[in-house]
Amino acid sequence: MGAGASAEEKHSRELEKKLKEDAEKDARTVKLLLLGAGESGKSTIVKQMKIIHQDGYSLEECLEFIAIIYGNTLQSILAIVRAMTTLNIQYGDSARQDDARKLMHMADTIEEGTMPKEMSDIIQRLWKDSGIQACFDRASEYQLNDSAGYYLSDLERLVTPGYVPTEQDVLRSRVKTTGIIETQFSFKDLNFRMFDVGGQRSERKKWIHCFEGVTCIIFIAALSAYDMVLVEDDEVNRMHESLHLFNSICNHRYFATTSIVLFLNKKDVFSEKIKKAHLSICFPDYNGAWTHAFLRPCSPCRLVAPIRMTPTSPPGLLGPSLWPHQPQIQNPKPC
Repeated sequence: MGAGASAEEKHSRELEKKLKEDAEKDARTVKLLLLGAGESGKSTIVKQMKIIHQDGYSLEECLEFIAIIYGNTLQSILAIVRAMTTLNIQYGDSARQDDARKLMHMADTIEEGTMPKEMSDIIQRLWKDSGIQACFDRASEYQLNDSAGYYLSDLERLVTPGYVPTEQDVLRSRVKTTGIIETQFSFKDLNFRMFDVGGQRSERKKWIHCFEGVTCIIFIAALSAYDMVLVEDDEVNRMHESLHLFNSICNHRYFATTSIVLFLNKKDVFSEKIKKAHLSICFPDYNGAWTHAFLRPCSPCRLVAPIRMTPTSPPGLLGPSLWPHQPQIQNPKPC
């Protein structure tokens, strides 16, 4: 009996120790759920975390992005070429129309993710055309990757023999997120588990599997989306969709006590766009300046404050766990 009791006590102590260790580990684990509408930049945030907290991308990993970057570049110029017809824009040089036909044919025949010299030459000639540039300036009227101008303007570098993508090249690359992608990193004795989920409407039903035990939601909203429509529904403004989604998440019963970090993303794109397209496109009642001066630190609070107010909240009170922030996407490393 004594030996049996001793063995049971030892097993009990080991079990208690294991439970205590697991509890301490759980207490140091922060579960982050990355949410937002499609094309808001969630995956870019994940890449930033890897660059900042996981020593960035290895040479081998960077090289794997070449095919994605070439694919993004080709998709972008093809989107512009197709929009030339839709928007009834003429090429500045009639010879570029032949280039466009050649490009459309080559796109159907080349190996995906490659960039033959003949194709890159055609793309560079097209990009310099005044008609193509005019069409690019009207990008809000059709679907075009945010990275289009970045890659197309620097294509000569991208196709140089021995090309290795820079961190900036990697950050701007775009692959549609499907399913759930987990990224883990540590910071100041805390272990973070970040879950990135697809933002398109068809992907949102998968979010429910991530809800349990969430420490914090990071909601990504693209400021530059105010004059754009959804990929899946060209009747719906992207900013309106983002506001609707944000409102539903803030007022969901699952998140009544969950902290929410609001990232107002793509400020650099917005800063350029606001000079040409007025905010009244999205918000008809807005009659302010054609600048981004209103985006001072306190302004996002006033913009989203009414969303998370309860019936008993004092006027002007921002929910106790809602934190607006404007991330520096293109300069991810701390100074």
